[in-house]
Amino acid sequence: MFSEIKSVNVGGIKTSCLTRRDLALLIGKTAFNSELTTPILIFDSNGHGISEANKCSKFMSLLNQADIVHADGMSVVKFSNYLYPNEKSIPEATPTTDMIHEVATYYLENINHFLLGGKEEVVQKAAHMLSQKHRRFIVCGYNNGYFSPGEEQAVIDKINNSSCQVLWVGLGKPKEQEFCVRNKKKLTHVKVIITCGGCFNYITGEYKRAPKWMQNSGFEWLHRMLTQPKHLFWRYLTTNPHAIYCMFKHKNSE
Repeated sequence: MFSEIKSVNVGGIKTSCLTRRDLALLIGKTAFNSELTTPILIFDSNGHGISEANKCSKFMSLLNQADIVHADGMSVVKFSNYLYPNEKSIPEATPTTDMIHEVATYYLENINHFLLGGKEEVVQKAAHMLSQKHRRFIVCGYNNGYFSPGEEQAVIDKINNSSCQVLWVGLGKPKEQEFCVRNKKKLTHVKVIITCGGCFNYITGEYKRAPKWMQNSGFEWLHRMLTQPKHLFWRYLTTNPHAIYCMFKHKNSE
């Protein structure tokens, strides 16, 4: 279905060469594809994900089951340009914190969305803010990310009963990828499933985005590390060097 979309190998992960507009329109068009019997999976790639996938074969296997993996991090874009200078590489970063807004900006039809993940007060506030900000972004349901395995089927039923077309899953790596792959065939009305990490926290302002110059230069990770040191300092300290190594390691891989 997506064989015509060019991709490059960055850090061992087949990553699609898509602009923000491309990805937004693809999500919108797929949301209305009546021929789809199971939803497509859209996962993201960044330095943290590349490091984890190269350390854990199970996580790499999960990423390989996605229909599309897009460049959530600027580092993925920059390395694609560096590693493949004579080929069409990834044109720009498509962070989910921006894409969740840009679907409604580029695709000019109302789309039903369901938000899954985060704390109850955060996902509830994110749902309200998205509905208020984007007339075409219809939030038809939401659920926090704190549910037990025994409660998972009830969450699936809630999503199906909402008649959503696009499901945003913000449970954190690798939990969100596991949830998507495990439940893909159970989500009977959903057309698109997108992993989005801590996206809802950025929508509500609980997490602060880096200044634009840091986003564009590939240093948004540094801003996150400094503003959330307890949670992210050790992660970036250990995964960034490993991710760079993995990008060079897989340079000549298909």
